[in-house]
Amino acid sequence: MASDEIALNAVPYFVVYKDGRIDRLIGNDFDPPGVDPKTGVESKDVVVSPEDSVSVRIYRPKSAAEQAQKLPLLVYFHGGGFCIETAFSPFYHQHINAWVAKANIAAVSVNYRRAPEYQLPIPFEDSWTAMKWVAAHSGGAGPDEWLNEIADLNRVYLAGDSAGGNIAHRMALRVATEGLAGVKIKGLQLIHPHFWGGKLIGEEKEWDPKDIFVVENLWYVVSKDIKELDDPIVNPEHDPDLARLPAEKVAVYVAEKDNLKERGRHYAECLRKSGWGGAVEVVETDGEGHVFHLFNPTCDSAADLVELLAAFTSSDCRR
Repeated sequence: MASDEIALNAVPYFVVYKDGRIDRLIGNDFDPPGVDPKTGVESKDVVVSPEDSVSVRIYRPKSAAEQAQKLPLLVYFHGGGFCIETAFSPFYHQHINAWVAKANIAAVSVNYRRAPEYQLPIPFEDSWTAMKWVAAHSGGAGPDEWLNEIADLNRVYLAGDSAGGNIAHRMALRVATEGLAGVKIKGLQLIHPHFWGGKLIGEEKEWDPKDIFVVENLWYVVSKDIKELDDPIVNPEHDPDLARLPAEKVAVYVAEKDNLKERGRHYAECLRKSGWGGAVEVVETDGEGHVFHLFNPTCDSAADLVELLAAFTSSDCRR
């Protein structure tokens, strides 16, 4: 018999019950792939691993067929606290369409299995499965024709928002520690990344205790293996491999009214202190909250953010 005893109340996003059930209150809508009427970007869905239900949505710009050379490739991991949203959500489909059009790049948006039904590290493993599938196209003879034709795997950018930012970071480190033949990670973009730690930092000390409870206990809901909040999965400061990050450049995007902004700043600070040899920048949006660009994509701040994201991924694009 199902229990209505609540393990974590994250209204208006989701509610997790102690018996493992979840009510997903948002992120359940599906936008089909195809040609986007606004940008001309074309997309399609591909099943990467049927046995694990791992799939991706691939995007190519309107001008893809006219390109003289291959395009940089964005590999994107959606957010949602590891619990909600998909790569096929209207939030993400519209966002990636806009990004691809603005930057003139190809993109692969990864759809992974979600907690609490599939706890960490399963979302990480699914994402790594997608990364290896992308790498299979490095010689131009992979399973997908679009990637064979237009994706330059020597110019790969990893990105994600919120929990997806955490995943993008983990995938970059996994490339460093395990290798991924045929793929060169040029850059990493973390948008309002979902990290935490055993001690409150900065403005976190002024939070409502109820908000702190939700953020901290989410980690124990999405993984039974996490025993404390300074686990490297939660707090990159304690990851011994941080300095091995393969990206040449990293951009961390934070928002003034986002409760997770201190963690984004702290990530950049830890990266600088680790001995990593790349360039890292922190970009803050004034007056906005967590993933505002997804909830209100037509606002000026969202347009400005897309401009910045696109500039980062297209800055070395050979025209």
